[in-house]
Amino acid sequence: MGRSRGGLSTKIHAATDALGNPVRLLFGPGQRNDITKAHALIEGFEAEAVIADKGYDANHLRQAVLECGAKPIIPSKSNRRAPLHYDKALYKERNLVERFFNKLKQFRRVATRYDKLIANYRGFVLLAAIAIVLR
Repeated sequence: MGRSRGGLSTKIHAATDALGNPVRLLFGPGQRNDITKAHALIEGFEAEAVIADKGYDANHLRQAVLECGAKPIIPSKSNRRAPLHYDKALYKERNLVERFFNKLKQFRRVATRYDKLIANYRGFVLLAAIAIVLR
């Protein structure tokens, strides 16, 4: 996908349910911004809230989340002129996504990308995600 000084790099974007199980996984170049995959990640979901980190702070994404009928729980970036309010108690649930990534990185082949082709890497990431759900 992407190439950095260290070699091939791929960024994994994940949407999880309330239990931390993966619902959708998207892949992109490692040097690309997180917000580029955000609309595709939330498209078609019915949720009460969308919890994301500061990398997803953009007005167009907040508007898309509101149009889906969900509440955006996204902290403002430090350079935003007027920081927006978000539910800090609900934001703590974002650790479910981080814990999913920690479980995913327990698989050595996912943690250190050995595959040259993205199709092969994607296959092993999906296989690891299935193993996580079945545990």
